[in-house]
Amino acid sequence: MAASAYDQIESRPLTGHQKSVITLMVMSNIAEFFDMFLIGFVVSVLTTAWRLTGFEAGTILACSGLGTVIGAIVWGHLADRFGRKRAHAWCIACFVGFTVVSVFLPDRAWLALALLRVGVGIGVGGMNITSIPYVQEFVPARHRGLLSGLVSVFIPLGMLLGAAAQGLVGDDWRALMAFGAIPALLLIWLHLVPESPRYWQLRGQDDKAREALAWALEIPADQVGDLPTDSAAEPPSYGRLFAGHGRALAIVSVGSFCFIMGGFAVQSWGQTLLKDAFGFPTRMVALLFVGVSVADMVGRLASAWLADVIGRRATMFAFGVIGAAGCFAAALFHDSGWAFYAAVLVIMTFGDGVFGILNAFGGEQFPNDVRSTALGLGYGIGATAKVIGPAFMGLLVGGGYVAQRIDIAVVTMAFSFFGACMLVGAIVYLFANETRGRELESL
Repeated sequence: MAASAYDQIESRPLTGHQKSVITLMVMSNIAEFFDMFLIGFVVSVLTTAWRLTGFEAGTILACSGLGTVIGAIVWGHLADRFGRKRAHAWCIACFVGFTVVSVFLPDRAWLALALLRVGVGIGVGGMNITSIPYVQEFVPARHRGLLSGLVSVFIPLGMLLGAAAQGLVGDDWRALMAFGAIPALLLIWLHLVPESPRYWQLRGQDDKAREALAWALEIPADQVGDLPTDSAAEPPSYGRLFAGHGRALAIVSVGSFCFIMGGFAVQSWGQTLLKDAFGFPTRMVALLFVGVSVADMVGRLASAWLADVIGRRATMFAFGVIGAAGCFAAALFHDSGWAFYAAVLVIMTFGDGVFGILNAFGGEQFPNDVRSTALGLGYGIGATAKVIGPAFMGLLVGGGYVAQRIDIAVVTMAFSFFGACMLVGAIVYLFANETRGRELESL
């Protein structure tokens, strides 16, 4: 019996073209995190330059999160309707455009900056949601956890690049924001790769699916094996999603919220806490966040690898529990800035490191025809934590000038809450369907 097209994907080593797709999506997500971390560094500078209050700083950071919620939901659905590649290109154009406009804001225009961050967040919110299904639909099932997880594994390099950028330009926030235009170059690379073959199958265009598979396998189209004969599907709908996959959607939504709550609070407020609560100078904070980015990347790589070895659920539970322990350590043992920083390293290695598999596992809870829509909606609901977490921190800091008002008790209250959230997230994902080694068509 002749091998099917997807048997060929399973039986062969990765080609250069498959690696190109993975690398492109990795670079896109690094660019996304670079842009999102820029605002954390920018706010840490503007707390002094613009004399921001806790409310103003929290609003700017929360608006980035608000845009992410909108973007994840919108782009996830559009990726199922119009293609993963096309939606991904729109995401890049959106977040780069709003970032560039931010460079030209007048001083003290914190409200305008906050509104522009909504636009940036909308673009950023779809990057991971569109890229993970795109990679999953080109790679073999036996390594899908690691290979699709790689899209998220190297995201912390964006934080490292953001830290390097701040170390390079210091307190020049406009120069920092200007770096956000660089990812526009990715649109050229994206133009050179094909749309997902599974997307074309779902649209009933098997000829284009065969061309995409031939490109991925680096063989002539007439040598591509048989495609599934019943692959065409109706356009995705939320009604069908809720009716058929409500349980999986609830798990992804609640689990994402819990893990995002702790990790994003560190990403968005960590620089300001180190600088204004513990007294580290700006350039030292940038250097310390290089260490944070490396720890986060190691954690993400470990979770992506372990997910194919011991399973998705076991990996997420272990990482969630250890991440929660890091949050409780930050809450209880912060007599010095260095003790707090050590706890942050644990939080980011495990509590945020779980994102090496979290969204890939979330996408695997749903079939091909609604994968991006479901992942986008579930992650979008969960990403409300990107609004609540920074706003919660801003509320705790208070309404005065940030650099003069951060009370160390803020750390105790906030990180106790973040730890409880991560612990709940670890438990929630135990109820998800284990997908290690399973074909996408069987999900």
